[in-house]
Amino acid sequence: MQLLSTLAVVLAAATQATAHYRFTNVIVNGKVYGELEAIRKWTPVYSNSPVTNVQSNDIRCNTGGALSQGPSTSVIDVPAGATIGFKSDQAVTHPGPFMAYLAKAPNGDVKTFEGDGNVWFKIWQKGATSISASGVTWDVSSTQWTFKLPASTPSGQYLLRMEHIGLHGASGAGGAQFYISCAQINVTGGGNGNPGPLVALPGAYRPNDPAIQINIYYPVPASYTPPGPAVWQG
Repeated sequence: MQLLSTLAVVLAAATQATAHYRFTNVIVNGKVYGELEAIRKWTPVYSNSPVTNVQSNDIRCNTGGALSQGPSTSVIDVPAGATIGFKSDQAVTHPGPFMAYLAKAPNGDVKTFEGDGNVWFKIWQKGATSISASGVTWDVSSTQWTFKLPASTPSGQYLLRMEHIGLHGASGAGGAQFYISCAQINVTGGGNGNPGPLVALPGAYRPNDPAIQINIYYPVPASYTPPGPAVWQG
């Protein structure tokens, strides 16, 4: 049984090795914005390779998607309480969780905001849809994921960070794959909420976190909770 499970891991990793993807479009109340509109470009922009080092600054907004990309990236107005999300350039087929974070620009200008420090809070996550003796099921093979921006989110400019973690090869150190995009948004009509808990990226994840370094095939985990802080409900 263990041999068969080991083979399943190897085959899964091999067949999905080239099934990489990028989150390329922002969605606001059903409107899909243009490709890379308001999204900080990573380098090279055509690359769909994941980030694998959770202690690197690349875990924040993908490779090279930090401050240098801010000034040339547009900002999208998003009303508090809106349904927001991201579209990928192809179906996400890797098994693993999805998460979304916000970080408010402390000076009010997201274009000059690097996203450093304890500024990130989680507003949405989607882990395993079911776990049984036969394995773990995930909500994959889609190209769009949407979620609510809490109505009590304070007005202002934010980085909106979308993340999917591919766990198909995560049984070994550094095997988890992080697919990340950061959009620049301006929240309007906001409330008086107190978002948190606040975490730093890098800093919120450790390489050996049980939700990051995990064999999802054998033995089948009894449960799964995505890494990082609790979701702020607003």
